[in-house]
Amino acid sequence: MSSANDFTPVDSYQIDALYDSDALLVRDTVRRFVDERFLPDIANHFENATFPQELIPEIGALGLFGMHLDGYGCAGGSNQAYGLACQELERGDSGLRSLVSVQGSLAMFAIHKYGSEEQREQWLPQMATGEVIGCFGLTEPDRGSDPQNMTTRAIQAKGNYGGNAWRINGAKRWITNAGIAQLAVVWANTEDGVHGFLIPTDSDGFEVREITHKMSLRASVTGEFYMDDVVVPEAMRLPDAAGIGAALSCLSEARFGIAFGAVGIAADCLQVALDYSTNREQFGKPIAGFQLTQAKIADMMTDLTNAQLQAYRLAQLKDTGMIQPVHISMAKRHNVRIALNAARSARTILGANGVSTEYSPIRHMMNLESVLTYEGTEEIHTLVLGQSATHLPAFR
Repeated sequence: MSSANDFTPVDSYQIDALYDSDALLVRDTVRRFVDERFLPDIANHFENATFPQELIPEIGALGLFGMHLDGYGCAGGSNQAYGLACQELERGDSGLRSLVSVQGSLAMFAIHKYGSEEQREQWLPQMATGEVIGCFGLTEPDRGSDPQNMTTRAIQAKGNYGGNAWRINGAKRWITNAGIAQLAVVWANTEDGVHGFLIPTDSDGFEVREITHKMSLRASVTGEFYMDDVVVPEAMRLPDAAGIGAALSCLSEARFGIAFGAVGIAADCLQVALDYSTNREQFGKPIAGFQLTQAKIADMMTDLTNAQLQAYRLAQLKDTGMIQPVHISMAKRHNVRIALNAARSARTILGANGVSTEYSPIRHMMNLESVLTYEGTEEIHTLVLGQSATHLPAFR
């Protein structure tokens, strides 16, 4: 029988015990990597707006790129394991989890699900090791929540462009990994709807520009790219990626990781708040002993538990093939929201020290302002939930 002394605030419902041993082993391995190799320098990288690219081969060696995909050098892990890996990566920083999510759940997943066998064999083994980094070009400067009406166009090339090829023109913005990617998965409108294409970033007419002056996701490589008569052969079109639904299915893969990643942030913020408040003394006692501080901690702990339960059930649904996009929308919306609330509460508990990157909550808080928006804004996911309940769309 457990006792009060067994109570752990960051796992108050003992949800860890629900995961299988393989998933927990992955979590512990990623946790050590984050603690030992990433966290010691993340504050400097955040302040300098850089990402530690030297860690990419190590991340590949751990099998984290495309870890939930089967074959082609991918680890083929469970969704429980992938979710817990994302939890630990984002506990480190949203930029770290974004690197892995974009590589595995967007770029690699698109090739794995919609690519030809030749495309899978050519690209996925190199991407699994991190030798080739991918990015995912869907969002445009004027098209975020309405990708169906993207302006990027692909037309069948003729004349000087040779035989069976495509000529692509357009622009994509807010693209994670754009500045370090060798391969871009690009979505474009054609005469018969949206299609996906694989474009090496060193192609003629393909120009990448870094997005600077960010106050969020600073330790992440974010860019935009422009395509001016970029020609790709038919062999670089994803043969089974027809329609906007293909692109959106990739986003569902990435949102799954976000739902778990937000749990990592909330847990980290709660732990930082507990460590700080039990050691910081004011008026003759630790500030953890004051009612207002305890109220904040109680709310953070309860919200974290709710998020952990949603994430665990989400992985169950995904592993059993029962998952629906609405499930992912609910978990992404809820878990990011509670993580942002936890970061803000932890920041207040830390007082003036809370605005220093010596402590993680302010960094998490700023990152979450982006996470709240990308992979579907909170408003869009709200409407997804509303439509699923009422069967009445409210997007227009």
